[in-house]
Amino acid sequence: MKHASFSVANAVFIGRSLRLSLRNTEALLMAIVLPVMLMLLFTYVMGGALDPSGNYVNYVVPGIILLCAGFGSSSTAVDVAMDMTNGIIDRFRTMPINSIGVVMGHVIAGVVRNLLATSVVITVALAVGFRPTADVGEWLLAIGMIALFIFAFTWLFAAIGIVTRSPSAASAYGFALLFLPYLSSAFVPTSTMPSWLQGVANHQPITPVIETIRGLISGQSGQSNSDGWIAIIWCLAILAVAVAWSAFAFRHQAGRR
Repeated sequence: MKHASFSVANAVFIGRSLRLSLRNTEALLMAIVLPVMLMLLFTYVMGGALDPSGNYVNYVVPGIILLCAGFGSSSTAVDVAMDMTNGIIDRFRTMPINSIGVVMGHVIAGVVRNLLATSVVITVALAVGFRPTADVGEWLLAIGMIALFIFAFTWLFAAIGIVTRSPSAASAYGFALLFLPYLSSAFVPTSTMPSWLQGVANHQPITPVIETIRGLISGQSGQSNSDGWIAIIWCLAILAVAVAWSAFAFRHQAGRR
């Protein structure tokens, strides 16, 4: 019975968060429109200078996908922070349910929202010349990698929302994390960067994730094996820290009410 109640409560929280996502059309549109605009900018304005062969769109799409995931995940921090400040957590704590399920609801809704936005970005990329050569298995692995990244970073943004307890502060801290793709191999190979910056770009979580996705969708999965294991380890480490941080911070913040 307890497991059933836990499942029912989580389903309710997930449904609530999905409805809130549908109502917040501005955040959903921003998570789609901004990455698409950046892709068009890099492809048509800078692509010719970065890759005169015209294949730059095939290089940049994996980075745009993760940038899209970052923008979509950052809204989770704001949603969680709003719930931490508007009194609804106190209301949930009076009920015979695990109130941290509201955070889980935001995370699952964020993952669904991000996967939807990612599919739109890939569709637009195909329209502007993106030509992946992956087979079905490689696409499934790429989608799995994208989903794992989104899940890990959505939990991280949820933890930020719990800790800050202020929508404006959560938005600011979340925005800072969105600079990570620019310090990776998302838009240019790390070998073209200054030597001191290459160390940063090559040893942060975004680069191996991008290289894994890039290798998979280009049909070169054999070249992405080492990056793939590093990317999975990074994502699982971030996920473990984020979930533990969220649980601890939620109990701490809720206990002070």
